[in-house]
Amino acid sequence: MTTVEPASTATVGTSVLEIRDLTVSFRTESGTVSAVDRVSLDLAPGEIVGMVGESGCGKSVTAMSLAGLLPESARISGSVRLQGTELVGTRESVLRRVRGKEIAYIFQEPMTSLNPVLTVGRQIGEVLQVHERMSRRAARARAVELLSLVGIPSAAARVDNYPHQLSGGMRQRVMIAMAVACGPKVLVADEPTTALDVTVQAGILQVLRDLRDRLGTSILIITHDLGVIADIADRVVVMYAGRVVERAQVNDLFAHPRHRYTAGLLSASPTPGRHAGTQRLQEIPGLVPVLSRQPDACTFADRCPAADSQCLDSAPPLAAVGAGTAVAASDHLAACWHPCPTPRAQPQEVNP
Repeated sequence: MTTVEPASTATVGTSVLEIRDLTVSFRTESGTVSAVDRVSLDLAPGEIVGMVGESGCGKSVTAMSLAGLLPESARISGSVRLQGTELVGTRESVLRRVRGKEIAYIFQEPMTSLNPVLTVGRQIGEVLQVHERMSRRAARARAVELLSLVGIPSAAARVDNYPHQLSGGMRQRVMIAMAVACGPKVLVADEPTTALDVTVQAGILQVLRDLRDRLGTSILIITHDLGVIADIADRVVVMYAGRVVERAQVNDLFAHPRHRYTAGLLSASPTPGRHAGTQRLQEIPGLVPVLSRQPDACTFADRCPAADSQCLDSAPPLAAVGAGTAVAASDHLAACWHPCPTPRAQPQEVNP
């Protein structure tokens, strides 16, 4: 069982999911690795929150820790409350009831997540039999309904297919059907569109939107693709080296990034028109810090053109920075001593 430390007290509010000071570390041969460092986040009912950052920044570890899916070597502290119920440090029997029913997951590669020797209908049905106590016949009938819900044609025939008989996009839809089978309060989608072509990707995102609208499920979507975030998310959380470095409404973050790392990610992403012809994409210089040597300073300082002695000496708090008149200051947070400037508001013309 995963080793845990006592959770801090969190105020119960209207959020479905409340994460406070979540910290996850692993004991390794080379020392203790701090994979997640004091992450705090709220997820409101029916809200879609996107989590972005480079590989190894702690996105998936954060997601897996919510329902106790990390290995025994993980050491967790902080608080994760699902509608007021503390999950960090709770009994394994409680977590088993939560997994799949209250918090469900869509994993990155369905071919490695689905059982190759069981039909997709049998695998969806197992979730319903365990959590909803359905009979095998009733679970199969419900599996057909769920496959139709996620947009799989001829669901009554497809329910008896094995995973290898389905395309990548259809397998991902099967994973979504399994995840929403019990009407979870929180759906965690970890890179749900990886390796899918653009058309299939758009279909998967539309399925997630429809499920949010029909079921009222809150969704935490993890991806490297900023285009996916712009398309589906209401708010964005940017992670770097295990820490949250920026959090904002999606439109405000894309229009006015305040952390230098966020600005670097946006500049490194291809944009139609802006990167036409021979113009090269910008890149973020330097390397991601080694997580076993987390400094008590800004983790992005070695790669930041605006870094000074203050950045190297102390870690900036995640604080309100605002973005002019476009958004309330409390809605846009960044952990940066020298946030990117916001454009000045243009004076409005007044007709005489």
